[in-house]
Amino acid sequence: MRIKPFAAAALVTATALAFAGCAANETPAAGGTTGGSQTLTGVGSSAQKAAQEKWVADFQTANPNITVNYSPDGSGAGRSQFIAGAANFAGSDRPFKDDEMGAGKFAGCAADSNALNLPVYISPIAVVFNVEGVKELTFDPATLAGIFAGKITKWSDPAIAKTNPGVTLPDAAITAVHRGDDSGTTNNFTDTLNKTAPEVWTEAAADTFPAAFGGEAANGTSGVIQAVTNGKNIIGYADESQAGTLGKASILVGGKALQPTADAAAAILDHSETVPGRDANDLAYSLNRTSEGVYPAVLVSYAIVCQTYKDSSVATLVKDYVGYMASAEGQQAAAQAAGSAPLSSALQAKVKTAIDSIK
Repeated sequence: MRIKPFAAAALVTATALAFAGCAANETPAAGGTTGGSQTLTGVGSSAQKAAQEKWVADFQTANPNITVNYSPDGSGAGRSQFIAGAANFAGSDRPFKDDEMGAGKFAGCAADSNALNLPVYISPIAVVFNVEGVKELTFDPATLAGIFAGKITKWSDPAIAKTNPGVTLPDAAITAVHRGDDSGTTNNFTDTLNKTAPEVWTEAAADTFPAAFGGEAANGTSGVIQAVTNGKNIIGYADESQAGTLGKASILVGGKALQPTADAAAAILDHSETVPGRDANDLAYSLNRTSEGVYPAVLVSYAIVCQTYKDSSVATLVKDYVGYMASAEGQQAAAQAAGSAPLSSALQAKVKTAIDSIK
């Protein structure tokens, strides 16, 4: 029993799903799913929310006997649930670290299986703001880091005024909103601040925002967006796809003000390399955030799956569902729904090879 394929040349990435009763080496039936209903379960990245909603809708339309449940509870929750075997795949805005990897660590995987970290969603992180009377803002990295580190506390601060000539800034306190949950978006944002302004942001990248820096906490991407939307003289960070009509600040890189666009997000991978020492099919990236002319606040969000599943029918569904996510068709659908940057053809090919290797 197999599900309906989406495209003859569908290129594949990784996300793991729940149960279906068929062998992993069967040929897909052109007529789609037969037999009883099946359920696929994923937990994780709230940044992927809009893309996952589109992928799920498309997939279920083509395969009405399959229910895909994706819960955008945050990257940390996704990784934890995958480790425990409660989720068949995790959506995560960072890959597993070296010390988190290893055979036998993942309850849903075969005893000798490691995990694979596979990029499926690339998007800029927007610095969103709601400041009285202000429509546009530009920050250099040191000033942006100073705001979120609690060192710059007034909108009228000279450091902000310097990069925003002609803008009337209120003499008001800054409220900086950060994620209160364990978040891959926070990991990517704090990595950006550390890499671009290390003299100000002295903390290493972390999933949890440093409590010592203060600010207001909100859970999930939606929580940050709601706080900034309903607040006054407030700033935060979130996946650009969910920024809506909020102001989105530019970041100065090499004297050029760069906006959080899909093209800017895609460009960073051209300057980055995969983490050394991993399996050839593990595509975890170490992002180079200091390249000239590249918007630095970018997240590469992953589908985390098993190299080998305990249940081969799960592997079958992984190859089909994630195959759609990472195909040219699926990537274009996500770009239209979420404003994400489609995987390059070269990266799609690497992801396809990785998915083909799943057992």
